[in-house]
Amino acid sequence: MAETKTLPARRAKTETKRSGNTAKLSVSLSPEQGLNRYLQEIRKFPMLEKNQEFMLAKRWAEDGDTDAAEQMVTSHLRLVAKIAMGYRGYGLPIGEVISEGNVGLMQAVKKFDPDRGFRLSTYAMWWIRAAIQEYVLRSWSLVKMGTTAAQKKLFFNLRRMKGEMKAIEDGDLKPEHLTKIATDLGVKESEVISMNRRMLGGGDASLNVQIGAEDGSTQWQDWLQDDSDSQEDVLGEDQEHDARMDLLRDAMADLNDRERDIFMKRRLEEDKMTLEDLAGVYGVSRERIRQIEARAFEKIQKAMLEAASSSGLIEAS
Repeated sequence: MAETKTLPARRAKTETKRSGNTAKLSVSLSPEQGLNRYLQEIRKFPMLEKNQEFMLAKRWAEDGDTDAAEQMVTSHLRLVAKIAMGYRGYGLPIGEVISEGNVGLMQAVKKFDPDRGFRLSTYAMWWIRAAIQEYVLRSWSLVKMGTTAAQKKLFFNLRRMKGEMKAIEDGDLKPEHLTKIATDLGVKESEVISMNRRMLGGGDASLNVQIGAEDGSTQWQDWLQDDSDSQEDVLGEDQEHDARMDLLRDAMADLNDRERDIFMKRRLEEDKMTLEDLAGVYGVSRERIRQIEARAFEKIQKAMLEAASSSGLIEAS
């Protein structure tokens, strides 16, 4: 097995089999540890002439020569950095974006066929962009931003097109801008509206972000307490209410028709009738209606207490 070379970068391994032998391509890439220094370092790797690149590619493809593969990778690190800089507007660490692009570059070197006649840079840029875009889609939000090719195209072109229309700072897009973007990208206007609003939100935010307090001890999640009743409390109250209503219905069965009617109209209905109105209905005095209501209430109260005690809802006194 060929010896593995390590360059000053983030470790990423790709393996390929050539002529029955396994050759490892391992390149260390660490732009996250110091972007400016990293950019200075990769400028030291020389660019390859076309014939030189062809011979290195043949050595890698036919012999599994990892030294040749490393030279192809390191000579194109500047290409990765240049492409990665175009994805700075998504709020992700640019060092990590470059690292993902470097993984795409190594995949391109692994699959590059020099006999097709084109340069590695032309072939590699597609792998680099694909790796970066997958990373952005995976990291920008916990919610998937695009699942179809058209939605991914919308995600990565919406910001640029809004810039061309001078609509970057706007909220919802104007109708004419909305129609043009949807037409040019081949998506529905509703998809453009949804994607624009999600991107305006700036992606996901950590609940552990420090806010407010000078000592930095207050986090965003501290402000998100839900003061409404818990599901357990709501369910318990509903069950208790249902039990009480069952007891009330059973207790009211012991009342005669007049007592039941007066009790309901005086105690249970939303628009309660006055003593005077009920006195007119039954042709008796207001005081008589008050007495019937009080007697009905006492009967119901006694019956409900006895039923609740016997069923174990309350302790017997």
